[in-house]
Amino acid sequence: MNDFQALKNVQSVNSTPLSNKSSLQATPKPPSFAATNAVFIGRSIRHSLRNIESLMMAIMLPIMLMLLFTYVFGGAIDSSGNYVNYVVPGIILLCAGFGSSSTAVDVATDMTNGIINRFRTMPISSISVITGHVAASLARNLLATCLVIGVALLVGFRPNATFIEWLGAIGIIILFILTFTWLFAAIGLVTGSPSAASGYGFALLFLPYLSSAFVPTNTMPSWMQGFANHQPITPVIETIRGLLMGTPVLNNPWWAIGWCVALLVIAISWCILAFRKNGGK
Repeated sequence: MNDFQALKNVQSVNSTPLSNKSSLQATPKPPSFAATNAVFIGRSIRHSLRNIESLMMAIMLPIMLMLLFTYVFGGAIDSSGNYVNYVVPGIILLCAGFGSSSTAVDVATDMTNGIINRFRTMPISSISVITGHVAASLARNLLATCLVIGVALLVGFRPNATFIEWLGAIGIIILFILTFTWLFAAIGLVTGSPSAASGYGFALLFLPYLSSAFVPTNTMPSWMQGFANHQPITPVIETIRGLLMGTPVLNNPWWAIGWCVALLVIAISWCILAFRKNGGK
């Protein structure tokens, strides 16, 4: 069953003709917001499962980076062998960033291949196609994050977090993934092609390298420390590291939540305005 037929089926279920004559004259009720989003989420998940190369790259690249930093650079950075415990929180966010970046390409593809014009002719909220991509990306990235953590445990990652601290860390990771996915969706909406969306979105993936993900910020040049300490990624990483490894979190959780919520509001607003500017509804 294709996406159009699924939406039509939802629409027909919501209509209640009383007779054959009245059914010809009755105007079907539009599908509900929840039903429309369910169809688009299913569509995006199916597309993700069919794009095996992109899914594997989103999973394998962070794992390869973790092995690289642990076994190649780790001895030079931390000769005690505990570098894996330091670097895993940063790798988790890097994994989330790489996984979310494909959303920009997916959204740009939908905006340029004509499918959105077809959706706009239907009695639905066509912006649900964006929420479908976001929800599918969230599910895909959570799966990738679980695999990355599993590999990290195999190579020596030893968190000492309690159950509540694990829940807190997972909550911060979900909020971060949601924020960056909406940001990438907005990039996909305002760029003119999938290749441009990929290029612009890639710029966001440099932020973890300019944070405390791989080395403490106090080891950086003084002119770089100001940016590294006050950009959004650093408090998120320090919060996850503190929850999982027991390092001091200080006021980093509040900064992490504040940054993510502010960027999330900006990204969602940006998406809505960009979609309407392109004639969406």
